[in-house]
Amino acid sequence: MKFAPEAWPFVVPAAAVGVVLTALREPRWALAAFALALLLLLFFRDPRRRYAGPDRAVLSAADGLITAVDRVAAPEVGPGEFERVVTFLSVFDVHVQKTPVAGRVIVSRHAPGRKLAAYHEAAGEVNEQHLTVIETPAGDRVAIRQIAGLLARRVVCYLREGQTVGRGEPMGLIKFGSRVDVLVPEGRYRLGVARGDRLKNGLSVIAQPVEDSAAAGESAAAEDETAAQSAAAAEGRPR
Repeated sequence: MKFAPEAWPFVVPAAAVGVVLTALREPRWALAAFALALLLLLFFRDPRRRYAGPDRAVLSAADGLITAVDRVAAPEVGPGEFERVVTFLSVFDVHVQKTPVAGRVIVSRHAPGRKLAAYHEAAGEVNEQHLTVIETPAGDRVAIRQIAGLLARRVVCYLREGQTVGRGEPMGLIKFGSRVDVLVPEGRYRLGVARGDRLKNGLSVIAQPVEDSAAAGESAAAEDETAAQSAAAAEGRPR
C-alpha cells in the first residue's frame, strides 16, 4: 500500500494538532485529531494492483459504483459515438485514478466549473473537470473525465499531452468525493459491465475490443464442444 503525495498537506497538520493536544494533556481531543489524520491518510491510499489479462482490455480508471452506462457523442474526444461508463466515488472509495489503457496522451485539459453533486445528471456538463484522451497503439481514442462533486474541491491530473503511458499507471485523483467517466469508441469495444457493478481501478475490466471478444467467444465454444466430445467418448457414445 502506498499513498498519493497530495495526502501530506492534509495529514501532517491534523497529526501536528494531535501532538500539541497531547502535550496540553487533552487526550480526547488529541485522539480525535489523530483519528482524523488516519482517515485522511486512508482517503489518499493507492493500493498496489496488477492486472494479468489481455493487453487490449480497457480497465476501470476508478474505484466506485457504476451509476450509468450509456452512449454519447463527444466531439471533444473524437468523431462518432462513445460508450460511456459513469463511476461514482464515495468518500470511502480509493480516490486515485489509473490509466485504463496504454498509449499516447493526445488531450489533457482542465475546465473550471460548478460543484453540483456528482450523481446529478448535469454534473458531467457543468462541473469542474479534467478531460484526458489516450490514443491506443491501435488508433482508438479512450477518454477519461475526472469530475468534481459537491465535496470535491480539486481535480488533479498528472498526465500531459504527448506523454506515453502504460495501462494501470497513476493518472491523478479527485479530492473528497466525485465521479469518473470512461468513454470507449462505440462499435470498437464491447462493454462487460452494467449499472450497479462495483469497480477497482487498474483491475476491473470494463471493455474488450470487439474482435478480442469474438475470439474469446469462439474459443469458449470450441472448449465446450471438446469437453462434450470427451464426455461422450468416456460414456462410449458416438457424437
